[in-house]
Amino acid sequence: MPFQRRSLFLAALLGGCLLAGHAPAFAERSERFSGTFYGEHGTATKPTGTIDALFYPAAHVLRYSMTWNKLSGPVTVAHFHGPARKGHDAPPVVLITGPYQSPLTGSVSLDQDQEDMLHNGTLYVNLHTSAHPNGEARAQLAP
Repeated sequence: MPFQRRSLFLAALLGGCLLAGHAPAFAERSERFSGTFYGEHGTATKPTGTIDALFYPAAHVLRYSMTWNKLSGPVTVAHFHGPARKGHDAPPVVLITGPYQSPLTGSVSLDQDQEDMLHNGTLYVNLHTSAHPNGEARAQLAP
């Protein structure tokens, strides 16, 4: 098949797939989640900030962007924790890599249990500082 005919054929095939609802991976749907940071574990500070995230189910990837301020000091480590509802603690399940400067963007892969936590509203972000090694700021993820 000559190059021009093959290119036209592939373009028509791709267009037909899109019209038929068989979108390629780059057109995958995403789900939006967000949360607002607040102080926890008896901190006297009044942390503020947000996390906005897009979850791509077919790839099992959560892409996030977060901002924070008004902490007692620099963030020393950050995690996604779960499963726990607001007001309850849970262990870390996914490390958020640094450097820990606001704003922070990145992505993590989630396993099926972590995806269930995300969809059930029991996955949260915890920002840890030297003054509050168990966590100073928390943002519960919700659709």
